[in-house]
Amino acid sequence: MCRHVGYLGPARTVGDVLTAGPTSLLTQSYAPREMRGGGTINADGFGAAWWSNGTASSYRSAMPMWGDPAVTDTLTHVRSVAVMGAVRSATVGMPVERSACAPFVEGRWAFSHNGVVRGWPQSVSALAEKVPVESLLRLAAPTDSAVLWAILQQRLLDRDPADALAGLLADVDAAAPDSRVNLLLGDGESLWATTLYHSLSVRYDEDSVVLASEPLDDLPGWQQVPDRCLVSARPGSVDITTF
Repeated sequence: MCRHVGYLGPARTVGDVLTAGPTSLLTQSYAPREMRGGGTINADGFGAAWWSNGTASSYRSAMPMWGDPAVTDTLTHVRSVAVMGAVRSATVGMPVERSACAPFVEGRWAFSHNGVVRGWPQSVSALAEKVPVESLLRLAAPTDSAVLWAILQQRLLDRDPADALAGLLADVDAAAPDSRVNLLLGDGESLWATTLYHSLSVRYDEDSVVLASEPLDDLPGWQQVPDRCLVSARPGSVDITTF
């Protein structure tokens, strides 16, 4: 169910981040190797986010990544030191449309959700009650991922990103047991991610860091993140804590 990647490091084109490597995010759209709990391909759209002057921008499409010429055309002309990408496998009953595709962006933030919230929407209705009505009315799409993004944005107003992300995952796990909640958040300088029943790997050196649902190649250096972990990452520094 979905795949995502986050990159921080020397400037690269967005297209390169999405397509580089034998098991790139593009490859994971049609031949993922570590899907868990449903789905075989990720053909229900994709998106990419990048940062310039502290603000996140995005390109999203309801087309499969392999069928959108922007991946090897337009996005090869956009360069950034920070990139996030996602491919989507829609949960049954949720819309297949551009607005439902991650990454979701607002200001300096970009967000992706890999998984499914069980019992949605009833299971998380109490969590959503703390979000202003105006924000709920502006939801990007009627999906579990969009609701999680709205809740997280509200919490980011008075919490640091790691606490906000870990708290959201714990609350969703309690309200909707057996949910699959791998979250990815970025602000152009750092990445934060969670693991709950889906795969995530990390590779980093002093100049760059990559977080990805699956390793993008078979080179050494990839570290698989255990389940129920929070990852805080910057070039040269990765902190993994369990909760």
